[in-house]
Amino acid sequence: MNNSNFKYKKYGNSNKVLIILPGWGNTRKTFDFYINNLKDKFTIYIFDYPGFGESLFPNNDLTIYDYALYIKRFIEDNSINKPYILCHSFGCRISILLIGKYRVLVDKLIIIGGAGIRRHSIKRYLRTKKYKLLKKLSVFIPKKKRYIYLNKLRNKYSSNDYKDLSSNMKNTFNNIINADLRKYLKYIYTPSLLIWGEKDTSTPLKDGKLMNRKINNSGLITIKKGTHFVYLEYPFYILKIILFFFN
Repeated sequence: MNNSNFKYKKYGNSNKVLIILPGWGNTRKTFDFYINNLKDKFTIYIFDYPGFGESLFPNNDLTIYDYALYIKRFIEDNSINKPYILCHSFGCRISILLIGKYRVLVDKLIIIGGAGIRRHSIKRYLRTKKYKLLKKLSVFIPKKKRYIYLNKLRNKYSSNDYKDLSSNMKNTFNNIINADLRKYLKYIYTPSLLIWGEKDTSTPLKDGKLMNRKINNSGLITIKKGTHFVYLEYPFYILKIILFFFN
């Protein structure tokens, strides 16, 4: 991946380095509150992923391994030694690979509503089969009406994240969500704190409990009434947790 496809910002000038890895579709601005309150204690690096914010999407499909390898190279090229990592959702996928597969040394890790566990439910399997069958039946629809039919199918069976993507990003999105990274969790020995909203429907609490069991030296904090974006819903409380754990 061309490094120019990843735009980042740097804040602060501390010996301690904090890397913030946002969720899919989020940009640097969603972490402004935390940056403003942590930049005096850390040198902070935060990224816009390709296709979001100021980062352009390349002309080829990407996998989650491409994203992780870019962050790995960034750490190496900037001679960053044992950074702290704060990640949300998609950013957790990158963190799992960085530490569990590529063995990047990290001082401490905080995961908020982490993604990376792919569950194969019967309901999802049947829904996918039904969508593929209905899509095949489009050959029996007149060409003039076929586009409308297929568009309605996509709107009905696709997630909001998927529907909002440009056509050249959809293959990448599928590559990412189909990667089950749980096999790397047991290789994470970094002191880790998991923060989860009890009402998270995007990455349910059971995923957090599984990660807590699999990751060595980890703890789990659940936030009542919190959703997938618990860090935006309870910023002052989450900030206190971050400061306590990182210190």
